[in-house]
Amino acid sequence: MTQPKLQGKYRIESTRLPNRNYAANGSYFITICTKNLNHYFGNVVSDQVHLSVIGEIAQRFWTDIPNHFDDTYIDAYVIMPNHVHGIVVIDRPHNNVETLHCNVSTQYDVPCDIIEPQFMSDISPKPGSLGAIARSYKSAVTRWCRENDHDHFAWQSRFYDHIIRADGSLDRIREYMINNPIKWDEDKNNPANLWM
Repeated sequence: MTQPKLQGKYRIESTRLPNRNYAANGSYFITICTKNLNHYFGNVVSDQVHLSVIGEIAQRFWTDIPNHFDDTYIDAYVIMPNHVHGIVVIDRPHNNVETLHCNVSTQYDVPCDIIEPQFMSDISPKPGSLGAIARSYKSAVTRWCRENDHDHFAWQSRFYDHIIRADGSLDRIREYMINNPIKWDEDKNNPANLWM
């Protein structure tokens, strides 16, 4: 099977579960990394994260997510030197996603009539979905950086997600985030560990 192309480049298939509605009610653990795992958000000193200016913005915009997405709230989170871990909870009274609206920029600057509309619909995050939330968050931080002379800042193009089940994993994930700064020397996202 041939991979779909966008602007002449092959797209990497999504890591999302194919039959999962990521706008459905649920708790989602996500990790969003900076490009090349660069330390834009600060440093870990004595087992505590000391945020940079960009790290403070990343934190402020993270906690602001519920102000932009109805029936969405933030549970535990941690801003690390080169990534954000957080739990996003979508909790709509009637799980009605059709009424939600959000402005989300895309990374492609191509006239709409050049790209097959169904293809774009298939690869675009649905309004109010986890993908739309992550994309809007990343876009807001990037926009702030561009407007405030931090043009070097960039994110990895994707994010990791884990659907939290009702099996006690919520407490384990919270504990993992709380202990993330303490275990930074062992963290797989610490560039010092990439060559070990």
